[in-house]
Amino acid sequence: MTSIILDGDSLTIEDVVRVAREGIAVELAPEARSEIVKVRAYIEENWLTENAPATYGFNTGVGKLKDYKISQADNEMFQRNIVLSHCSGFGEPAADEIVRAMMVVRINAFCLGVSGLRVEVIDRLVEMLNKGVHPVVPVQGSVGASGDLAPLAHMVSVLIGYEEAEATYQGVKMTAPEALEKAGISPVRFDLQAKDCLALINGNSLCAGMAALTLWDAERMMKVADTAGALSLEAIRGEQAAFDPRIHAARKQPGQIAVAENIRRIIDGTRRATEACRAVHLEDDILHPTHSPRVQDQYSFRCLPQVHGSCRDQLEHAKTLITRELNAATDNPLVFWNELGALEFMSGGNFHCEPIAFAMDILSIALIEIGNISERRLFALNDVTLNYGLPPNLAGRPIGLNYGYGIIATSAAAVASENKTLAFPSVADTISTKSSQEDHVSMAAWSCRKAQQILDNMPRILGVEYLLAARAIWLTQEALGSFALGKGSQAAYDALSARIPFTQGDSYMPNQRVPALDMAQGGAALDAVEAAIGALN
Repeated sequence: MTSIILDGDSLTIEDVVRVAREGIAVELAPEARSEIVKVRAYIEENWLTENAPATYGFNTGVGKLKDYKISQADNEMFQRNIVLSHCSGFGEPAADEIVRAMMVVRINAFCLGVSGLRVEVIDRLVEMLNKGVHPVVPVQGSVGASGDLAPLAHMVSVLIGYEEAEATYQGVKMTAPEALEKAGISPVRFDLQAKDCLALINGNSLCAGMAALTLWDAERMMKVADTAGALSLEAIRGEQAAFDPRIHAARKQPGQIAVAENIRRIIDGTRRATEACRAVHLEDDILHPTHSPRVQDQYSFRCLPQVHGSCRDQLEHAKTLITRELNAATDNPLVFWNELGALEFMSGGNFHCEPIAFAMDILSIALIEIGNISERRLFALNDVTLNYGLPPNLAGRPIGLNYGYGIIATSAAAVASENKTLAFPSVADTISTKSSQEDHVSMAAWSCRKAQQILDNMPRILGVEYLLAARAIWLTQEALGSFALGKGSQAAYDALSARIPFTQGDSYMPNQRVPALDMAQGGAALDAVEAAIGALN
């Protein structure tokens, strides 16, 4: 596929990722273009006259200034003033991939044909996206209520070629006119007309774009968590009964069923997670001088499908909400044909980002829980009262002279605890803005940003679990090496041990931490597992 066709109805999260990260071009569906042109022709013939009735955003002020009439002669100046006054964001600039995601979501919203702006405006935004002109958009400033007004205004300041606006082009930051000229987009200065500006800035597109990218990465990270958990299960010679499909079918939760199947597939063929292997007494097992069947493991292992699975179910719910938002008209007012063949404008509140805020707050909690249970597993790997004979702190010989992995486990605990402080749902907060015209807001932009912060922390926990599980297996090769790992577990272990320089003695921990965390972040261990056993759920 050389381009993605935007029709206002079929944009997927994967499409957004491809546009944002791979630079895939977009174009308007012919049917969408035709409807946009038809709607605008009616508006210009019937509403953009001096004697037209007051129509919000077409010939009136906006927000609290909605009762002030704007003359047709002043409308272009009014559009420009709205852009300049609304460029009020601050903070670090959003990454280019976020800006591209925002742009494609905004364009797709217009394809529903109910926004009323000119097709020439949409074509210019498409051209900017396809030619790689990326507005510099500060990430702070949206309360997710009247859409993402400030961030989108920064986008529009580049679209109109405002001389002080900034964009990046081919990785270099420059003024908007320079970027447009280098990209071959003309004219450099572009005037907006009635409703153009309001349609451009009044929508959910920053939040929806960020959410799509985060969800895409979070879904993969949840598969990483399954591989880490399976390797830890092998490391402690865990019980397999907890993953029996009959248990999970009896509960009927789809995420739980999918995760249990993943674990079974990863450890398929294992002889390490068997009673015969558990019967081997390890010299550091001070709690179990004689063997007796274990029966069941602690919850962080035994309930892995229930916890990971519940988190996956929340992610699926969030994906449903966000996919709807990617294909939604979220500006105000909207215009609709009535039964007489005339347009009516409807003033509503589709710009309110409440669905996105809920989706991303739910995702945040799900990711935090994945980190919480991973931290408990890696804690168990270090603890002689929980790890069934593994050395304390997974230290090499001589123990005591060598300290082991207690501090890196503590670092993972610190990150897991940091994540917990980000669990408060932003959607439960609100603050009245703009003279209480916006007396309830969603704070969705912060929901999205903190979900990304939590996701960024995940490899720092899961990577340590990878490290400690692989270390535990490495340390017990002499005693347990004759008991094979499962096919997927072996692939993960081989990938990790090829990059992590394990030694008996203590060594400079960054030399082990960096590759372990990188393999969680980049998914190399997951890739190795899937290459060996096929794609995981």
